[in-house]
Amino acid sequence: MKAAETKMDQLKGKLGVGRSEKRAEKKGRDTKSDLTEMLDDIGIEAPSMDLGEYIRVLKLARKPTREEFMMIGKVSITGIFLIGMIGFIIYALLTEIPKSI
Repeated sequence: MKAAETKMDQLKGKLGVGRSEKRAEKKGRDTKSDLTEMLDDIGIEAPSMDLGEYIRVLKLARKPTREEFMMIGKVSITGIFLIGMIGFIIYALLTEIPKSI
């Protein structure tokens, strides 16, 4: 058990988990800038925080027509139904097969 905990601590150290809070306390900065710094360390680009990009997308957005809305609803309901059926089939198989063995 102790070996697993030390292994987990090593992984946390490599990934930098918990490091941003310590940096923020030391430097007196907020954790948002530390998150950006930590993502840069890993090699992931942080999402843009430019408000103009969000405003541009909102200006391009429009209210869907009734037909578009109905089609989105039909597709969503069909997807939910299919995923539910797959889940039910898996549940039924996993509960009924052990009883028959």
